[in-house]
Amino acid sequence: MNLLDYSVVGIYLIALIAFGYLLRQQKSEQDYYLGGRELGWFPLTLSVMATQLSAISFVSAPAFVGLREGGGLQWLTFELAVPLAMLLVMFVIAPPLYRAGIVSIYDFLDRRFGRSTRLLISLSFQVVRSFSTGIMVYAIALILEAVLAIPLWQSVVAVGVITLIYATSGGMKAVVYGDAIQMVLILGGIILVSGYAVAELGGFGSALAEIDRDRLQAIDVQALGFDGEGFGLLPMLFGGFVLYASYYACDQSQAQRILSARNEGDIRRLLFMNGVMRFPVVILYCFAGLVIGATFVGDPALMAKVPADKPDYMMPIYIIERLPHGVIGLLIVAMLSAAMSSLSSAVNSLAAATEKDLAMLGWVPTQPDQQVRFARLLSIAWGLVILFLSFFAGSIAPTVIEAINKVGSALYGPILGVFLMAILQQRRSAIAANTGLLAGLALNLYFWLFVPDLFWMWWNVIGLIVTLTTSSLVSVLIRPEPAGDGRLMPQVPAPTVRAYSAGLMVAFLVIYGVSWAAPAILG
Repeated sequence: MNLLDYSVVGIYLIALIAFGYLLRQQKSEQDYYLGGRELGWFPLTLSVMATQLSAISFVSAPAFVGLREGGGLQWLTFELAVPLAMLLVMFVIAPPLYRAGIVSIYDFLDRRFGRSTRLLISLSFQVVRSFSTGIMVYAIALILEAVLAIPLWQSVVAVGVITLIYATSGGMKAVVYGDAIQMVLILGGIILVSGYAVAELGGFGSALAEIDRDRLQAIDVQALGFDGEGFGLLPMLFGGFVLYASYYACDQSQAQRILSARNEGDIRRLLFMNGVMRFPVVILYCFAGLVIGATFVGDPALMAKVPADKPDYMMPIYIIERLPHGVIGLLIVAMLSAAMSSLSSAVNSLAAATEKDLAMLGWVPTQPDQQVRFARLLSIAWGLVILFLSFFAGSIAPTVIEAINKVGSALYGPILGVFLMAILQQRRSAIAANTGLLAGLALNLYFWLFVPDLFWMWWNVIGLIVTLTTSSLVSVLIRPEPAGDGRLMPQVPAPTVRAYSAGLMVAFLVIYGVSWAAPAILG
């Protein structure tokens, strides 16, 4: 990098801090955490996408597709589950949460089951989200370490401090509008770097010819994920469905966008647009991985710069080695945007969950202005925790994108099960919900530690089934009275649930049937 690149990065960071300062006025905790429920569906959609398609996707998805041994387009199977999960969130889970008028979705569980269930799920979220965000910060620190040749810890601090300044100043509005801007930068960055890789390979036709054909297999119907195989159709489809439904609806970092919408119509629009827009964006990431990976395979000197066990270095090394100055600065800004969008939303949502948990214990100020100050302090505290955890993120999986989903897969199935019970099973008790949650989580942790041949995407499905089954058995054997404060949560019409369930079964059958038939049809 030269002075021009540093100037581009510096201007962006200064503008980001100024942006947070301009939005610093919040009158209450609802202003700080939910933007006063004044946010429209379009910026919320971009915010959701920027958080999900973050540094993890910008750096690690292309690395998985282009360089990781055993990688390739099979990651796309994961994305087939997104529209199906969005429909579940849109029609079954999101409406009751929004109508409850809450800041933290775990307040919903408190009202339905009581304090014990609320604390179990909330604490689980806080552990998983803080560690997952630490992985995201680690990903961007890898980039800065490779590009700027500065130590990893300095990269972590640089990303964290800037993000905390603007995110804690501007609250949810700064997070959402900042994410919207950052999503535009992320898309521009991935298109730009892909264009340079295609040009280097001699044009679009030549680039396609250079791509390793073994990496073009997107769907593997043979790999079931039970004997060390991974990334097959069934585990990616069913596991992805549970993971995405739980992430978007039962994880405070994403559900907070739903709670921040102006009305239920905007919620449906943002979820629908996210389901529609994700796939083409992921295709862009995969295409970038294929063409950049081809340039590495064709240039042994360039390939030698990537450590054998760290394919995530592919993108930053390509940028610094192949692109002109000025463009390097712009792409560093895009990657910084990817990491900051994840970190800013994480600290805001973690602070919201923590403050509401403490409020339950009477440990939160009652005056609105004091609550806002307290919220900012919690955001800073969680930011520091995340930065600390980021130093331990590199040993979980071969690529960062696998690590982030592996951490979530241990918990997302059981958590989705508890929320479905809270919404659809009005007579289910706290002891049944808690026992089911702990059983699902314990089994997944056992799989993680002692059954390495079981592909981790199955943990999502198994955790959900075990949670629901165990809670049903407890309800039959013990028959305790429902807990909570006596208020039944807003109901979802039974015809809606039946129609969605039937449609879901048909969709899974169609996807599986087409996947089996496609190779024979295509010759």
